[in-house]
Amino acid sequence: MKLSVRTALAVSLLGSSLALSTVAHATTAKPTCVVSLSPSATESLFAIGAGGEVKAVDRDSNYPVGKLPTTRIDALNPSVEAIAGVCGAVKGVAKKPDFVVISFDANNIKANLTALGIRVVEQDAATSLADAQAQIRALGVLTGYSMKATQVATSLGAHVRNAITAVQAAATKAKVRASTISFYYELDPTLYSITSDTFIGSLLRQMGVTNVADAVAQSSDYGYPQLSREYLVSANPKVIFLADTKCCSVNARMVAARTGFSKVAAVKYHHVVGLDDDVASRWGPRLGLLADELATALKAAIAQKSWTK
Repeated sequence: MKLSVRTALAVSLLGSSLALSTVAHATTAKPTCVVSLSPSATESLFAIGAGGEVKAVDRDSNYPVGKLPTTRIDALNPSVEAIAGVCGAVKGVAKKPDFVVISFDANNIKANLTALGIRVVEQDAATSLADAQAQIRALGVLTGYSMKATQVATSLGAHVRNAITAVQAAATKAKVRASTISFYYELDPTLYSITSDTFIGSLLRQMGVTNVADAVAQSSDYGYPQLSREYLVSANPKVIFLADTKCCSVNARMVAARTGFSKVAAVKYHHVVGLDDDVASRWGPRLGLLADELATALKAAIAQKSWTK
């Protein structure tokens, strides 16, 4: 089973049980030239106050809007020369980046940059909330913004935990078992999804709801099974999350037009929820926004009184 290019990228960003995180060590001098080849790291660097030191970012970095440097590096096909030349020269001597953040090692870029004496910080897709927080704190240590990074990470943790608690509380108040609310999380129009073993899937599992992908996923899917239209119709999810609204322009109307989907509970009772692809695929400081969107949709489904009609 082969993932589409777009879905493969989403998978690398969402994180699975195979991903690891590199925690940075302390640095003695505050950096003045940082390169980020990870959209999540870019968002984190700006959130902790280190945006002024970021001199180049990858082509997919698009937040915070209007504040990013104009110099762009292709993270899928990175050029050593382009990265090494980002910082310009000081008194006629080329200045190397203080460090480069990557989320995957394309073109063996880590070894190639290291050979030039350029420090590479690898922050792979976070596998848990604690991992995401640790990466933010690590960037704080590297840039000299440890206090702000700790504040951002702590706030993020509280935000996500509050969203999880809100869903659980809504279920208790409505006297409904959260597990009766099933969902389908769509990565792309070819019906790739996530299981509860993925980072986002684990957050939804903590909210207590049921992931329809779990029942049919195989170990060879590594947490990202491709579901069939027939299965999804028979599974009848009560909520559908669309993480392909920007990349593929998918919306509730298009889902309803799929063969058999007009009878699916999520479609019938208007619980098809479009997510921001970028927010849904990153593990930086905006993860709390995603948790809020998921929680809001699930609380609306819990409050739905017409499931049996």
